[in-house]
Amino acid sequence: MTTATPTSQLKAELHKPRRISDGLFAFLLVLPGLALLLAVVVYPLITALVTAFFKQSLVLPGREFVGLQNIIDVLTGDFARLLVQTLVFTIGTTLFPFLIGFALALALNTRIRGAKVLRGLMLIPWLVPGVVVSFLWMWIFNANYGVMNAVLEGLGLIQEPQAWLAQPGTAMAAVIIAKTWQSFPWMMVMLLAGLQTVPPELHEAAEIDGAGTIRRFFSITVPQLKGIIGLVILLEFIWNFQHFDIIYVLTGGGPAGSTQTFATAVYETAFHGFDLGHAGAIGLLWMILLMALVVVYVRFSEKGEER
Repeated sequence: MTTATPTSQLKAELHKPRRISDGLFAFLLVLPGLALLLAVVVYPLITALVTAFFKQSLVLPGREFVGLQNIIDVLTGDFARLLVQTLVFTIGTTLFPFLIGFALALALNTRIRGAKVLRGLMLIPWLVPGVVVSFLWMWIFNANYGVMNAVLEGLGLIQEPQAWLAQPGTAMAAVIIAKTWQSFPWMMVMLLAGLQTVPPELHEAAEIDGAGTIRRFFSITVPQLKGIIGLVILLEFIWNFQHFDIIYVLTGGGPAGSTQTFATAVYETAFHGFDLGHAGAIGLLWMILLMALVVVYVRFSEKGEER
């Protein structure tokens, strides 16, 4: 029987492959994605937020530190109007798609003929890019040859063609309608998935007890879907609060700023007004409001997991 010498043991240790820890291996796996996130998202975000504290132009070199002056100017300027118009757009484009999506989900959850085909067709507006949706509804609302004017005139509801997108009183409603058309399929799919998880035995037992359709809806369906309803409303609200493309393509924030939101205001201030400082200040305040909404969403999600 031979015993290994200290020299042979040392050589064996030197040639033994080294293993990295599980934690280090996991870090190396996420490192490329983390580096990309820092380069594409975090660094530009921090740079834009820092700009809020400087007087800086997009076309002139140099910048001057002004502290909170840009933020004060925004708060004492158009901030209240922007907040109200953003909330009007956000609430409208969250409430109406929810109501339409819920109604369609209830209809498609029944045993109607061709339900699967209808589900696929209903998804088309959601699959169409926002810019394409904007041009489609721009044609519908066109004052000269739009379908909307033709239908309303044919029904006798208007006497002459209306410029829906060029009038402050109707532009916001037109934008909300276009965004609602694009958003309701997502609401419908999520709510339909929730409806299919409701045990049919609950409805059968309630029906035997004499509960009608409306009573079963409010006593069984809504309580069972409370979690998914809160989730889709919160997510849609957050997405709509930062929506840009449909508003900008349809109206550009006009007419007379009647459809201007935080998203379009930041773009207009930075790239049309060339004022990066004020654009950064609007973006900073906008981000604070979005962070508050995200906190609400996280808290709601945690409560849902606990349930």
